Amino acid sequence: MKFAVIVFPGSNCDMDLYYAIRDGIEQEADLVSYKEESLDGYDGILIPGGFSYGDYLRSGAIASHAPIIKEVIRLANEGKPVLGICNGFQILTEIGLLPGTLTNNRQNRFICKQVELVVENNKTIFTNKYNLNEKIMVPIAHGEGRYYCDEETLWELNENNQVVFRYSQDVNGSVEEIAGITNKQKNVLGMMPHPERAIESILGSDDGLKLFKSMLETQKNGVQI
Repeated sequence: MKFAVIVFPGSNCDMDLYYAIRDGIEQEADLVSYKEESLDGYDGILIPGGFSYGDYLRSGAIASHAPIIKEVIRLANEGKPVLGICNGFQILTEIGLLPGTLTNNRQNRFICKQVELVVENNKTIFTNKYNLNEKIMVPIAHGEGRYYCDEETLWELNENNQVVFRYSQDVNGSVEEIAGITNKQKNVLGMMPHPERAIESILGSDDGLKLFKSMLETQKNGVQI
C-alpha cells in the first residue's frame, strides 16, 4: 500500500506520519508537496497536523485553496481512504469533506497530553482492528480542537454512525466529546488526537498502531465496512 503524506508550509507532524507508515506498518510513503497537482498511484492520503500557513485567518482555511486539494477531493470521492489528523481534520472540514468545524478549546489555551478515547465504530477502514467500545490512549496537541456542529448535523452523525472516536471525558468542550468523525461513505476520517504519535509503547502508548493496521487490512484482504 502506498501513501501520500501531504506537506503544507507549517506542517510539523508530516515526519511522524511518514515513520508511522514506514516503520509502523512497513509500507511505502512519500512526502508530497502542497504544490503538486496529481496524486495518481497512491492508495491512501494522509494530511498531517501542524499549523498550515501559520493558521492565519483560521486553521486550515488557506490550506484549503492549495493546488493539491482538488486531487484530495477527487480521490476521496473515488472512495480512496483519506485521513486528516489535527490540522488535517481542520482542513477536511474547510474543504467540505467532513461536516462541522473546529474552534478554540473551551479553556482558550493549547492542550498537550495523553487522553483516553472510546472507539464508537469499529466497522470502518480505519478502525476494523479495534473492538467496539475499546478504550485507547492517544495524545492530543491542539489549541483549536473543539469540535462543533449544529443539531441537525449532530443528529446525522449519530444516525449514520459517523462518530468514530469520542473522548472518555470532556477534554476541550467538543460537542458530545467528539474526537473523530467520518464522512457518510466512511472513507474519510478526521480526528484531533494523534495516532501517529502512539505507535510504540516507548512513546507512552502503541494504541494508534491499530488504526494504520486497519487501513492496511482493508487494502490487503478487502475487509467489508
